[in-house]
Amino acid sequence: MNSHATSPRGAGTARRTLLRTAPTGATALGAGLGAAHTATPAPAPVAGSAEPRPGTPGQALRELAAGNRRWQAFRERHPHEDPAVRRTLVTAQHPFAVVLGCIDSRVPPELVFDQGLGDLMTVRTAGEVLDEAVLGSVAYGVLELGIPLVVVLGHQSCGAVRAAVQAEQSGERLPAHMQYLVDRIRPAIDHGQEGDARIDATVSANVRLVRSRLAAEPELAARIGTGKLAIVGARYELTTQVVHRLA
Repeated sequence: MNSHATSPRGAGTARRTLLRTAPTGATALGAGLGAAHTATPAPAPVAGSAEPRPGTPGQALRELAAGNRRWQAFRERHPHEDPAVRRTLVTAQHPFAVVLGCIDSRVPPELVFDQGLGDLMTVRTAGEVLDEAVLGSVAYGVLELGIPLVVVLGHQSCGAVRAAVQAEQSGERLPAHMQYLVDRIRPAIDHGQEGDARIDATVSANVRLVRSRLAAEPELAARIGTGKLAIVGARYELTTQVVHRLA
């Protein structure tokens, strides 16, 4: 597929690119997730093992960053899949992060962060689009399970973002509920860029927009204010496998 996103497309182009798109060739923009500056009490053990369970936003960020480094280096551990963990998880779960990511098959959070059963609560929608079900799912993880970290994870060459940019340029409306996705992403479109640069910039802008909307939810904002929760934006680069944090 070519990538001349600046010219209007015929009927169906945005629809196709919503579900299938090729990498733009953009390189990684940062070195990693980094860590939040929070108090660091002793982590709780991971269910079924002696490993510590991240209990603060900073600890959770560091664990995700370490897992992504293993993924980049092809040194994945595929943790917490053994029979003892599986038996323990029958009765309880204690995930340490919520990851709101895209449905793209190339960006499964448990793999790119090298985490296992019971580690992450993942919510996936095209373009990380929010709706009531997504908001409720994130809130459940934070308020009911006490999860200290929410990561909004966008990615390079996002088909949903490309479709939103192309639909705005062409005026095409997408069928079968896909227009809802386009409408939600549209406010993030970066009109200061052209072509593939616009799509790439919009990927990051969309992550920031979704992150800000989550952080504005009153119950989540209250936990952020006390240091019990961090909500961060990040993106995954297909060309390098790096997850890096967005300011």
